[in-house]
Amino acid sequence: MPLTSCLRRAARLLLACSALLTLPVTTTVHAADLPRAVEGDWVAPRFQFHDGQVLENLRLHYLTLGDRSHPAVLVLHGTYQTATAMLSPDFAGQLFGPGQPLDASKYFIIIPDGIGVGKSSKPSDGLRAAFPQYNYADMVQAQYRMLTEGLGVQHLRLIIGNSMGGMQTWLWGGSYPGFADGLVPMASQPTEMASRNWMMRRMLVESIRQDPAWNNGNYTVQPPSLRLANTMFVFATNGGTLAYQAIAGTHAQADKLVDERLAAPVTADANDFIYQWGSSADYDAAPGLSKIRVPVLAINSADDERNPPETGIMQAALQQVPGAQLLLIPASAETRGHGTTGMARFYARELARFMQALPQ
Repeated sequence: MPLTSCLRRAARLLLACSALLTLPVTTTVHAADLPRAVEGDWVAPRFQFHDGQVLENLRLHYLTLGDRSHPAVLVLHGTYQTATAMLSPDFAGQLFGPGQPLDASKYFIIIPDGIGVGKSSKPSDGLRAAFPQYNYADMVQAQYRMLTEGLGVQHLRLIIGNSMGGMQTWLWGGSYPGFADGLVPMASQPTEMASRNWMMRRMLVESIRQDPAWNNGNYTVQPPSLRLANTMFVFATNGGTLAYQAIAGTHAQADKLVDERLAAPVTADANDFIYQWGSSADYDAAPGLSKIRVPVLAINSADDERNPPETGIMQAALQQVPGAQLLLIPASAETRGHGTTGMARFYARELARFMQALPQ
């Protein structure tokens, strides 16, 4: 290599190392270091869904951390998770603690249970398969009404969401432009639900619907297909190739992991489960991308099984959003494929820089 090229390369490396030394250091905090999570419910006396169906007294449960006089941050969870999933040490412990990017002593953190999960209205509350067929747009509308009508929040500093929450963050940007100063959609793409991502979801739903024990939603015990279909889906679309090779690189280790997953108790309800995964069917945030005029930090992982970066779809979509940037977390034995973004240590520094750069 010519001497000039070597010198240029050395200079670039030196600058990169210097930049790393100036980055804020993020440490994990324990639950005791966070403000106490406060539970609440907002009830819509009448809620109309995208297809015209109406539900009386739709309930949206939520958690909040911090003082409501501070700038508000909306945090959105993934499919079949609840708000409490976002209080894990890997997520809240890296983001909500003192001096961290979303310090709960400086921000008012709002985390709703989406329609269909947790303590929000869902099929298993009694309607079963007669529950309205909600979609992501309905969930975003409910979140907007909860904030504005229930909590009196008219503006957000940030919306950050993971997986399903990431897709809903994209929808927020196009549906309510300017309501938030910044958007951080993670483990998601703003484009039509298609390819393997939808095919695997469709197979997950069909596995339960075609089980005679489901009985059109009128079962007395959970259909056996629920456990098998979900375990298959998780192995196929979450976890990371290199990570599985590291933890299940022998036949015996792989069998042990399968046995452990199959032996775990089933806590889900089949009707709720079908609705949760089916709600993504018509997702497509692309038509609203041109309306987004606030900074966007999209965070995906290179080993995401549901949103593979090699398609180039994400990169093309981001060209429609001025000022949008993509943080692609490199794959390793430490990442977890689609589940990588549940571990905020991989992007806490970049999120801190993003928050500092948001317009006041």
